[in-house]
Amino acid sequence: MNIGLYFGTFNPIHVGHLVIANYMAEFTDLDQVWFVVSPQNPLKDKNSLLPDFHRLALVREAIYDNPKLSASDVEFHLSRPSYTITTMGYLLEKYPQHSFSLIMGEDNLRTLHKWYNHDVLLKKHKIFVYPRVLTIQEEQEVMTLSQQLTNNYSGHPNIIFCNDAPVMKVSASFIRQAIKEGKDVRYLLTEPVHKYLEEMRFYK
Repeated sequence: MNIGLYFGTFNPIHVGHLVIANYMAEFTDLDQVWFVVSPQNPLKDKNSLLPDFHRLALVREAIYDNPKLSASDVEFHLSRPSYTITTMGYLLEKYPQHSFSLIMGEDNLRTLHKWYNHDVLLKKHKIFVYPRVLTIQEEQEVMTLSQQLTNNYSGHPNIIFCNDAPVMKVSASFIRQAIKEGKDVRYLLTEPVHKYLEEMRFYK
């Protein structure tokens, strides 16, 4: 199978993540999408980052009834920091029957040239790029550079721009702050995720 890897902290996973993952599973040549939950970095301030196993559990709760979506804790068991190219290589060795592609937003594409062994990543794996809704400040800061980098990658055979992918202007940080303020965020989360957060009183 052709597996798309969607990396993130998913703190928490929300409908915006799910819309992108479902689009990739349904409208590209990917057979499945795996949510690769990033582990806590012990050298960084944890802030409101939930423990690894809770964020993994939330992803599983969100996608339990979709056979095309899966949760992966692969990076929990690798040395840190976890470089994407290292994770991809590990998965290729463990699952030689599959091929692995990367799913990322345009914002990550802008910094791809700074990634560890990014040239090897581009050579060995397809990258599916979805558009990202930017804030006004972000648009002013990156518009020129973003267009330049997008143009540079537009002809690359391993980069697939999914410009029709639906995107939502919602972020996990917005949801965390809203919960802290006692706002109702039920429609930004799946029902099982909302219930989990409520029962555990996370982000309050």
